Amino acid sequence: MNTKLIVRRVGVLSLAKMMGALDALLGLIIGAFVSLFAVVGASLMQSAVGSAGLGMLFGVGAIIVFPILYGILGFITGLICGALYNVVAGIAGGIELEGVQTQG
Repeated sequence: MNTKLIVRRVGVLSLAKMMGALDALLGLIIGAFVSLFAVVGASLMQSAVGSAGLGMLFGVGAIIVFPILYGILGFITGLICGALYNVVAGIAGGIELEGVQTQG
C-alpha cells in the first residue's frame, strides 16, 4: 500500500545539526586528502630545498581545521535552509513523498 506524505515544516535546529554533522564528516575526508597532499608535497620540497616546515604544519592542521570549519558552516547553512524551507513550504505547500507502509 503506497502512502503519501507531505512535508510542510522541518525542524530548523534538527536540520542544522544534521547538516553540521554531515559537513564535518565531509571536512574530515577533504582535510585528510589535503593533509596527505601537503605532507607529500612538503617532503618533496624538503628533499629539493631543505626546508618544509610550513607545508607539514599546514598538512597536519588541515585535518583538524577543515572538519571544524565545515561543521560550523554546515550548521549555519542548515539553519538558513530550514527557515527558508518553512517559509516557502507555507506558500507552496511542501514536498510530497511517496513510500510503502509496512507492518512492524
